[in-house]
Amino acid sequence: MKNIVIALAVFIFALPYYSQVNGNSVKEIRDAQRHLGIRQGEELEYCGTHWKRMELIEKHPALKELYQKHHNSLEEKFKSFQEDRSSNVAAERGVVYTIPVVFHVLHQNTAENISFDQIEDAVSILNRDFRLNNTDAGSVNANFIGMPADAEIEFALATIAPNGDCFNGVTRTFTYYTYLGDDGGDQIQAVIDGNDVYNGNWPGDEYLNIYVASDIGGAAGYTTNPGWSGTGMGNGIWIQHGYVGSIGTGSVQRSRSLTHEVGHWLNLSHNWGPNNNPGNASSCSDDDGVDDTPECIGVTTCNLSSNTCSGDNAYWGFNQIDNVENYMEYSYCSKMFTQGQVDRMRVALTSSAGGRNNIWKAANLAAVGADAPATDLCKADFNADKYEICVGSSIEFEDLSFNNVSGWSWTFPGGTPSTSTNQNPTVVYNSPGNYDVTLEVTDGSGTVTATKTAYILVMPSTGRTAPFSEGFESIWSLPDPEWLVDNQFGQQWEVGNVAAASGSRSVWIDNSVPNSATDDSFISNTINLENATSAILTFKYAFARRSASNTDKLEVWASANCGQSWALRKNISSAVVGTAPEQNGNFIPTASEWQEVTVTNINSTYWNSKFRFKIVYVGGGGNNIYLDDINLDAVINVPEVDWVKDVNIYPNPTQDLANIEFNLLKSTDIRVELYDMVGKLLISDTHLGRSEGMHRLNIDVSELTSGLYTIKIVADGAQISRKIMVN
Repeated sequence: MKNIVIALAVFIFALPYYSQVNGNSVKEIRDAQRHLGIRQGEELEYCGTHWKRMELIEKHPALKELYQKHHNSLEEKFKSFQEDRSSNVAAERGVVYTIPVVFHVLHQNTAENISFDQIEDAVSILNRDFRLNNTDAGSVNANFIGMPADAEIEFALATIAPNGDCFNGVTRTFTYYTYLGDDGGDQIQAVIDGNDVYNGNWPGDEYLNIYVASDIGGAAGYTTNPGWSGTGMGNGIWIQHGYVGSIGTGSVQRSRSLTHEVGHWLNLSHNWGPNNNPGNASSCSDDDGVDDTPECIGVTTCNLSSNTCSGDNAYWGFNQIDNVENYMEYSYCSKMFTQGQVDRMRVALTSSAGGRNNIWKAANLAAVGADAPATDLCKADFNADKYEICVGSSIEFEDLSFNNVSGWSWTFPGGTPSTSTNQNPTVVYNSPGNYDVTLEVTDGSGTVTATKTAYILVMPSTGRTAPFSEGFESIWSLPDPEWLVDNQFGQQWEVGNVAAASGSRSVWIDNSVPNSATDDSFISNTINLENATSAILTFKYAFARRSASNTDKLEVWASANCGQSWALRKNISSAVVGTAPEQNGNFIPTASEWQEVTVTNINSTYWNSKFRFKIVYVGGGGNNIYLDDINLDAVINVPEVDWVKDVNIYPNPTQDLANIEFNLLKSTDIRVELYDMVGKLLISDTHLGRSEGMHRLNIDVSELTSGLYTIKIVADGAQISRKIMVN
């Protein structure tokens, strides 16, 4: 297109100004127009770069002048380079520039926690596309044969963090912000506060920071054009995990989204100009600042015959068809940059105005470990495909150690096998408990070791039996054998006597320092719902917002497979979650400020021995929250044993030993269990190969508190229950 610097600058800032005059925010306009930027067959807006720039200026008007200053400087430098290439020798062809990259993965241990292999694949695609090593560049439309250009720009994973520690180019941050992408600044802060490598600033003029998340504000990707300060972490790229690479959660058709966003990061606009809405007729009069890309309005499909803007072009001398195979289009067949686009990117990369000219320098590449392939054995590290399982389940372990590892020595206490020399072993755990995992790796001359303490939680395959009630009167700390917690940062579920719906104790989160977008889960152990004919979960909670703008909510999730997968059963939104008036002080509920929640959709999907549920508080700036009086009311239809006769328990009441006498009519295995009145299993004693005839067993109850208990005799899935009183 023609190079019209002034028109471009005016357009960039027109929308924020007029949207405010008309009473519509940039967000409101974007929401109304979002469908225009969605590629055919997809759900996400393909790119949000221009929207994000306008939202940022609308939010911080003082940045407008700064951006315009840097932007205009870059345009002048590019114009000068076009007129006299000797004006910027560094931008001329012949020098390959390397950009060090860090992928910051924000996740909640689900699909968005993409593998290192998927990230390596994404870097490989960037290098292929920017060096014109993509074979499909040889099959461009006949009108553009010979035009695909080598940008002479390469990408390498950084291997040295800002504090000097070695790492593999990837940080991982466990955070609910992976699902809250409207404000990229919040996601940056989550990385700074909670990533697993270095907690602090990763300067944007030293690393190209790429943020991978489940949601980045409804788009597949966006970035910051040159024009802001280059040193901050906001000088980076945001990408939805399904658009990273071609493997894992990625795909071939989505794999060039990063190529597109790096183009923006290096000062390219969309082929139709500075907006995110392909298909607008008005774009024929807009400009992308590059001469050798024909005027167009943009496409969302691979329409190779598209010719959307009439009239001769000053560069082409005739009405050229659209370059829909360009990386800065929204088509599914992008495969090229033009030489004009390459020139524009290299000018941006070598200009101080864009904040990009330090990142590729030799001193910086050496400082961040991107100047050469890392060769020294540096770190032992690993991951598991799951961290909580039931007895008898398996876990796949993935070696993440680096560099040049040639040998592995694993230790798995409680696992089968208990040791392994495989790089990525699979281990089965057959006994409940919390287990460490240790990995020692070698490169043939040295070794490094990593141990993760209490890394694997193995739960009983058949847990406590419903129905049961929990009032927390006899629980003094969390986690305990029946209740687990999963909290991200400082505040967490804890047991206390601050308030209670009944009795004197409950579990609560102290939000004196308000939680913000944390995902704090209170989770049951396994519960046996075998032979259930109905199940209803109820609990009471109390919560107060601090203001109407708080976004706190409460969710109830259920699992039928011991927590391997979860389904949402109840959502209490931010609009209705409060049970008390808004208040800034330390919220302590009165008796009338408790509310009962009933979950009725615990259906037959969950009627097995591996049922679990969790109550999740999603923090959004509100006050303290409390839980109490959890009840799982289930009807269990278990047939009584018809070949166990003459059951007698004596003495009853008792205070030390309880004798259990019964007559077996056939040989079998017998299990004797004792439960308290809330359904908690206290004693389980298995007796193998009992023969026909009379038997007498005993249970020591001398350590139990006074009260009523249930004794069950279980055989072949059937049972007999009897009550016993302990004095």
